[in-house]
Amino acid sequence: MWLLLASLLAFSSGALSQDKLNTCMDAKHHKAYPGPEGQLYLQCVPWRENACCTANTSTEAHSDNSYLYNFNWNHCGVMSTKCKKHFIQDTCFYECSPHLGPWTQPVDQSWRKERILDVPLCKEDCHSWWEDCKDDFTCKTDWHKGWDWSSGINRCPANSKCRKWTEVYPDPKSMCEQIWSNSYLYTTHSKTSGRCMQLWFSGPNPNKKVAEYYLNNAQQHQSFALTALLLPAFASFSVMMY
Repeated sequence: MWLLLASLLAFSSGALSQDKLNTCMDAKHHKAYPGPEGQLYLQCVPWRENACCTANTSTEAHSDNSYLYNFNWNHCGVMSTKCKKHFIQDTCFYECSPHLGPWTQPVDQSWRKERILDVPLCKEDCHSWWEDCKDDFTCKTDWHKGWDWSSGINRCPANSKCRKWTEVYPDPKSMCEQIWSNSYLYTTHSKTSGRCMQLWFSGPNPNKKVAEYYLNNAQQHQSFALTALLLPAFASFSVMMY
């Protein structure tokens, strides 16, 4: 009886690990399965050993108004180069990362069936992103929705006005969490903590160990919940047997 309970717990944890640790989102440009991509372009290169993006996707991630989403970075004047590099890196992270499973959620949208939610970003990445964009301008807080797409690319809606970055996002936390509908979660963890995902890195992908950490926490919660559910049933069965 207890062997059966242990087997059920192990099976559930193993299935969760297999499904969530090394996987690609079901989204517009993602590959079905992660794998090597030796020809990734410029800022997407760090993912070349194991990527959910193709070489073509990585090239388009660096283009203004690329075919990926027809998104116009220059909706309030020309975005500065130092600011734009963070959005390119953000796109590479989103398109190429194979370790976002713990934060992937189903979504009913025409262009994707899954999204990320509350991915814990390292403090350094949020702060450097905000710092490099603080002198730029935008007309919207949430860039996922509410644009005027009548021209085929995103334009500021009629009732909006371009404002300085720091008026729209007064601090790094507000920017990281609001700009993509809570796709990211601001944390105070540093890159050396092993508790936050890095947009910028070189060498082996450090995000795999971070995903494992959060996945293990999810497995523990799932195991506790399953144990709480099954123990009363097994206890009743044991009483009946005696």
